[in-house]
Amino acid sequence: MARRKFRSNQRHEPATERSFQEYYLSTPAPATSRTELLRLIRGGEDTFLELKVKLSNTEKITQEIIALANTGGGVIVFGVNDQLRIEGVDDPESVQEELVRICREDIEPPLFPFVDRIAFDNGRRIVALDVEGKRRPYRTPDGRFYVRIGAEKREATPEELAALLDEMRPVTLENLPALGATIQDIDEAHLWSFLREFEGDAFDNARASGYPTGEVLERDLLMATQRAGELTPTVAGLLLFGHDKRVAELLPRSLIVATRFGGETAQSPVIERITISGNLLTLYESSLRFIKRYCDLWEARPKVFSLATEDQSPIAARANYHRGAVVEGVANLLVHRDLALREPPTRLHIFDHSLELINPRRTAGFSPLAQKAIRYGMPQRLNPQIAALFSSRAYGLELEPGGLPMALRDSRLFSNRRSDIVAINDEFRLRIHGA
Repeated sequence: MARRKFRSNQRHEPATERSFQEYYLSTPAPATSRTELLRLIRGGEDTFLELKVKLSNTEKITQEIIALANTGGGVIVFGVNDQLRIEGVDDPESVQEELVRICREDIEPPLFPFVDRIAFDNGRRIVALDVEGKRRPYRTPDGRFYVRIGAEKREATPEELAALLDEMRPVTLENLPALGATIQDIDEAHLWSFLREFEGDAFDNARASGYPTGEVLERDLLMATQRAGELTPTVAGLLLFGHDKRVAELLPRSLIVATRFGGETAQSPVIERITISGNLLTLYESSLRFIKRYCDLWEARPKVFSLATEDQSPIAARANYHRGAVVEGVANLLVHRDLALREPPTRLHIFDHSLELINPRRTAGFSPLAQKAIRYGMPQRLNPQIAALFSSRAYGLELEPGGLPMALRDSRLFSNRRSDIVAINDEFRLRIHGA
């Protein structure tokens, strides 16, 4: 088949046609040679190959690209007619620019394809667009899904769309085994205090023999998995219930760097900086202790703040914050981290009159519209298991009801300033202003 022959002398030839993803995802994409391309074109159009004379109707090209991506990937070659003759394109550079624009702006989620421009001895030049379907299903801006059947594209049926959506159920980092961890790294006292809250309902203590930590973690909570014959906690299981020391050793990216600055920016002098490590319960409690060291937290705005010595002191007075807003901010900082990112670390900044909570977060797909939706309570969760158990009353924390929208509202009413939410440079930043 044409797809199997594409770049065959530069990539490992797969055993089956469908396995092309395995080597495409793990191998860099070198420039396509003329010999390879001619071999590809001679096979004619099929499920993985589309031939176009030119790029004229961008709407149809967008649909073709989406269809290829949703069907597993493929190639579109521009400059070849229906008789498989190479006619070339007049301006391959502009064709490439338009294809890149389509993939990034007219397809959701954005595609990042390989684009090759190839010249022949007769002066004709063609453009090959190599599409991968890493994050399918893809759709048009108006919400239409397309698939490719043979050499034809068509809009996906409800059954096909359901299959695509079912296929996209994510296996996120929280579900993966924590390398190097064992069941002995789980704090059993914390785990079983959590389970006792469900006794007689989800958890049947009468049928449990002793304290089967591994069995419960694997079968009840889905937070352990068999790996090389050994039961290993997942990243979520270790973060939620692991011993503090082992979490710090096995998941160093989970730590928080907390800093008190003597001013209003990160360029101000550093008064104190500490590194907080441990499981999520420890991180939460330690972060709040650090905040309380420099700030006052209130359930409601006091009628009069004590400012008696502010004018005479070279050190700014302690800022005042709504407790619920700060608690919710710290909780969001912990449970919505992009654990796959190594640098930079999660940071907590305390300034003279504001708090800033900073999470590494890949911003691809995290649009300004999504930032606004967060204020209405529409979650952008990376770690649903962690978020669900962390917010459960059984985990042992007293979190505020209403989530982030209510916290933002309480903070605004308390300080008369709107909290800032920004997602930029692969970071999510929440700034809460004090009174």
